[in-house]
Amino acid sequence: METSNPASNGPAASIAGQKTTSSRLKSIFSGSVGNMVEWYDWYVYAAFSLYFAKAFFPKGDTTAQLLNTAAIFAVGFLMRPIGGWLMGLYADYKGRKAALMASVLLMCFGSLIIALTPGYESIGVGAPILLVFARLLQGLSVGGEYGTSATYLSEMATKERRGFFSSFQYVTLISGQLIALAVLIVLQQTLTTEQLYA
Repeated sequence: METSNPASNGPAASIAGQKTTSSRLKSIFSGSVGNMVEWYDWYVYAAFSLYFAKAFFPKGDTTAQLLNTAAIFAVGFLMRPIGGWLMGLYADYKGRKAALMASVLLMCFGSLIIALTPGYESIGVGAPILLVFARLLQGLSVGGEYGTSATYLSEMATKERRGFFSSFQYVTLISGQLIALAVLIVLQQTLTTEQLYA
């Protein structure tokens, strides 16, 4: 008579069981790095908003410029639940790896829009509109990345190390924030105030 252990059945167990140690570690590393890039892009907006706020809004009240920039940052949070839902569905349909890649590309696209958008003096109200659009994309991306990366890391880990490897989801989240702050500090130490605001 054969018995089966329910804990060893299911998609997570079958995926982990098919992988060698090296390929499993490679998958976990890739998932962790992708997560770190996501959160770096998310936090770098907040870290550098002091310097780019005036580029997207009319000249005048600096406080109003910063408040507008902060409000647009908050818009990204509204998209995170939607991103989690959409990317969760996509991950079930196409796989966790494909969903992670899509969310990273979405984040990079949002960041590229912010980097390439002309200032308010060039395109007027189009500048803050594009900034809002970029933040919506980034919010969608981060929302999708959070749950998908946690699931992916737990599926790639062995049964004995699942908790440890799943923890890299949060470790890389904080790493992205620290790297964004480190880049800010380095640039503040190496560039002049005029260069930072340019």
